[in-house]
Amino acid sequence: MKGQEIPEQYLDGYAQLLADVSATGRRLTRAELETRRALGEQAAEAGHGLRTLVNGHLAATRAAWPDTPGSADSALAAVQQVVDAFAEGYERAQHLAVRQEEAARREFIDDLLHGRSDLGHLAERAERFGLRLSHAHAVAVAQGPTAYDESAPVPRQVERSLIARFGDRSILLTTKDGRMLCIAPGDQDEVLTHFAKQAYAATDGGHVAIGRAQPGTGGVVQSYKEALNTLELAERLDLDDPVLRAADLLVYPVLTRDRQAMADLVLDTLGPLTAARGGVQPLLETLTAYFDCGCVAAEAARRLSLSVRALTYRLERIHKLTGANPADPAHRYMLQTAVIGARLLDWPTTEL
Repeated sequence: MKGQEIPEQYLDGYAQLLADVSATGRRLTRAELETRRALGEQAAEAGHGLRTLVNGHLAATRAAWPDTPGSADSALAAVQQVVDAFAEGYERAQHLAVRQEEAARREFIDDLLHGRSDLGHLAERAERFGLRLSHAHAVAVAQGPTAYDESAPVPRQVERSLIARFGDRSILLTTKDGRMLCIAPGDQDEVLTHFAKQAYAATDGGHVAIGRAQPGTGGVVQSYKEALNTLELAERLDLDDPVLRAADLLVYPVLTRDRQAMADLVLDTLGPLTAARGGVQPLLETLTAYFDCGCVAAEAARRLSLSVRALTYRLERIHKLTGANPADPAHRYMLQTAVIGARLLDWPTTEL
């Protein structure tokens, strides 16, 4: 057929149907419409574009246009019904394919991050999503005020921004446990940095953590866990930075590796503060603010809404109770480490 650009099978019986409808003036039957929907599904599954398919129907319409006077209105109504049913079937197949792709991606992500699949098979599946697990990868995790899934507007907004900026760069953007994840090659830090900026803006002030680049299949899992641990640290330590890198916070996992030793340090160093009038919390907050601002008394007082004199009194009280002077460099490291330990172990709220 002249002007035909699609396989003849998707127009099977169309010319005869058009002739019959234009001659009788009837509408298409339910069975005829379902046949057109089925052909639309088959065309979508075969990978044909909808625009090409519609153009093919229009070309076939011109070639089979009836010559009988007065039949044009019936013929146009039939064309409208056929194209609408065909497009409905096409879209139905596409929606099904999208759902299947999302399900396959979720299953792959679960297997990848929990190591529930054979490594060789996992590497093969990874290539379908643009990842080459033989290379090093890093993972960024974004956490916002609400939980997200792949169909939510925020992840789609971030994904569009990444695609617009970097195109296809073996990047996998997905969601897991209500958080957004970006997995990128370890040598493309600019991708994760851009993801972090976009995610922070889109979540209106959420936190983003970036794990270190790690090699191999297990490297993705390790980088992901580092990012999660970094988010947890940020919450415990009240870190304000919107973007946190695991590489910059390695000292904290080291400090908590021997939990009992850290607990002993906290109790031995800060335990005497529990005898203070008003309890330990105000003095612990004083030490936290004092160390966080580089031991500048005026700035610490401002953060605590105190006068410098009141802050100085608190520091002297801490010195008297603990025997350690926060202003003395010889004592400062022990006190600061104990304060960090207290925050990590949630003391004194949690009994050690």
